[in-house]
Amino acid sequence: MTRIGGTWQNWARSAEVRPIRVERPRSPEGVQRAVVAGTAHGLTIKAVGAGHSFTGIAIAPGVLLELDDMQGLVSADAATGRVTLLAGTRLHRIPGLLAPHGLAMENLGDIDRQSIAGAISTGTHGTGSRFGGLAAQVVGVTLVTADGALLRIDEEHEPELLPAVSLGLGALGIIVEVTLQCVPAFVLQAVDQPAPLDDVLATLSERVSSADHFEFYWFPHTDVALTKSQTRMPESTRRQPLPVLGRWVDETLLSNGVYRVVCGTGRIAPAITPPFNRLAVTLTGDRRYTDASHRVLTQSRTVRFREMEYALPAANVVPAFRAVRALIEQRGWRIEFPLEVRFAAEDDRWLSTAYGRATGYIAVHRYWRADPTVYFEAVEQIMIDHGGRPHWGKLHTLDADALRERYPRFDDFVALRDRLDPDRRFANRHLERVLGE
Repeated sequence: MTRIGGTWQNWARSAEVRPIRVERPRSPEGVQRAVVAGTAHGLTIKAVGAGHSFTGIAIAPGVLLELDDMQGLVSADAATGRVTLLAGTRLHRIPGLLAPHGLAMENLGDIDRQSIAGAISTGTHGTGSRFGGLAAQVVGVTLVTADGALLRIDEEHEPELLPAVSLGLGALGIIVEVTLQCVPAFVLQAVDQPAPLDDVLATLSERVSSADHFEFYWFPHTDVALTKSQTRMPESTRRQPLPVLGRWVDETLLSNGVYRVVCGTGRIAPAITPPFNRLAVTLTGDRRYTDASHRVLTQSRTVRFREMEYALPAANVVPAFRAVRALIEQRGWRIEFPLEVRFAAEDDRWLSTAYGRATGYIAVHRYWRADPTVYFEAVEQIMIDHGGRPHWGKLHTLDADALRERYPRFDDFVALRDRLDPDRRFANRHLERVLGE
């Protein structure tokens, strides 16, 4: 998230707004006061975390609530694994907060800059066919409703609403606390390995089911998949982390520094993109290492980009991927960012992209200074044809009518929104598009 004068911008520079008022509450009570004051003046109210959504989901033309000062641990119970965090707590801080209690989050996405409330509200997920997204780890939520009241939802207080509020798009209220079901701390044994793309596609189901966490990247204009397989191990397992220098060369120098230059140059001279992609694949060798779960699951990404990601029935991933590969070749596009393919278990969160079905994800990206429209819209049509649901925090063009067809509990969610926010204090244009007015 960036603020330039009175203008707020998201990380990807794909959304910005100049709010009427900015509030920086330091407690749930501070959020209550801000909501009551904003409502009294007839203003809409939106909370923002780290600004890592690519859409306008956090745009706040009325009152913008920056939750940077609401970070930290509220409570932790090592025996039950239940941990309550303030809503603005950044994901990268959570491992340090959990470590003294011998706990870890069950799974993480590959970026850890988001706030916990923002991450669950937009459906952030990692990979692993036996593990759900971050919202699936939520067992309790406290939010401030449109009338300024504190509403607690957990297994003892209106538990039937938990599948809605734990992935609520910011449309039901301002989340102030999140309770997670954590697991005992663990390490991951990781193998990063290039493999022929056609072989990976032919054996994808076996690769996914045989690993706790599996994903792969494919640079267009190459015939190689960069696979990542991880096995969960007890916390006492001897760690063999990546050498500090080697990790710096791979993640900081090559993946971010050199890559940023190539992306910028590729806008002027697109012909350099295919040979660079082939070079990138060549330079990505085998890596085997064992380290704390959060160090393996997450990575540093400083090159700005725009992203669209669709969730598909797991069985549809390969045909959809092949269609995108053929599309890029047919159109003669020079695509500088890799496609990313991940997986998740089905869950019961009403607006989860994995609701009711084992799920695979295909994500496409473009450098932030490049116009992604033509590429993304063509890929989107392929995803729709294969039963896709768009990631709530990433770019897509679907509206409420189209989304209603893809989510069995969509109307139940809208009804709950009508109950909790009948005057649409927490609305903005993006939510009007995806949920209706």
